[in-house]
Amino acid sequence: MSARWPFPGCQSPACKRRPDSGPGKSPHPAGTIDLNPLRTCLLLICLGANLARADQLPLWEAGTGIGAAYLPHYRGSNQYRTWVLPLPYFVYRGKTVRVEERRLRFGTDEVELDFSLNGSPPGKDNDARRGMPGLDATLEIGPSLNLLLFRSEDGLERLELRLPARAAIASDLSHFRHAGWIFQPGLNLNFRDVLGNRGWNLGLRGSVLYTDRRYNERFYAVDPVFATADRPAFGSGGGYAGTQVTATASKRYPDFWVGGFTRWDSVAGAVFSDSPLVKAEHNFTAGFAIAWILGKSSANAESPD
Repeated sequence: MSARWPFPGCQSPACKRRPDSGPGKSPHPAGTIDLNPLRTCLLLICLGANLARADQLPLWEAGTGIGAAYLPHYRGSNQYRTWVLPLPYFVYRGKTVRVEERRLRFGTDEVELDFSLNGSPPGKDNDARRGMPGLDATLEIGPSLNLLLFRSEDGLERLELRLPARAAIASDLSHFRHAGWIFQPGLNLNFRDVLGNRGWNLGLRGSVLYTDRRYNERFYAVDPVFATADRPAFGSGGGYAGTQVTATASKRYPDFWVGGFTRWDSVAGAVFSDSPLVKAEHNFTAGFAIAWILGKSSANAESPD
């Protein structure tokens, strides 16, 4: 690795070229070395900061862990359940292909296509749906086009426009069926080494949701046969389905990884908001996970800027 003078990104006076320096001029008199302790200390700090940016991590690593999440029965429900599940862990840090955060990613730093996973747990024993069929678990999978809008000079902050479209698949593990489509455009802001805490990553995302008629009717429709005095029949078309704001935090240690999230979810103004099955306009959810790294490659890849 080569170093330049002054070191890139360093704004300390000790790291800037002296006024009397320039092409053909030396910053110190010939045959002398600047041993000013403060200047030397600042130069070492600047050098250390630049070396940190060139950290290398294994090209791939794999492990296992456990996660817990506090989730509503469905968006708009006023009932919650805590889920504890095993968590697979796999990361691949290729130059054009990357696997991380439940996402398979292709492309460059400016334009990227990824395939991501989302979903919802099964909804059983819900008071608003009493006497109605329970909700099967839903897996959502699909592509997302991601466009880089801003990246700081040191690469520690970046803003992306993400345009994911996902197909929903409902299943009770004995059968599978298509359950609709979700389009969720949003802005994603990522911070690395948050507040100087090396290795900590913070993500903030705000998005709006659009869902089709099949998806909305699965969660919010009430067929006439299930209508009661307190639960009138209801049918929903497709369209605007609310907003989400999500914050995530994670850190990779040498032998394990930790992460967590919290989310504010609103169905206010959604095309199904008048459904008798919507008992809460806003939901708050949170989750935490830890995974132990059990294997890793001997080859390294430079960590992203």
